[in-house]
Amino acid sequence: MPRVREIAEDDGDPILAEAFTKERAALGDLLNSTKVMAHCPPILVAAKRLGAAVETSGLLPAQLRALVYLRVATLNGCPF
Repeated sequence: MPRVREIAEDDGDPILAEAFTKERAALGDLLNSTKVMAHCPPILVAAKRLGAAVETSGLLPAQLRALVYLRVATLNGCPF
């Protein structure tokens, strides 16, 4: 259980509404990190942009990126 309350509804905030809609369309639901960062919508948007920049930069080969994701998930005790 997280120490910070998760936010799963946008409550009329247009920034959260857009971010939540995109993530639910792409993944089927919201990531826990998204629900926590929703406390500060500008930070949520910036974090999503940073993640997208890493994905599209081409600086890490796709196979290595997948291994990094798996290793981080393992270190955090998260199922992958």
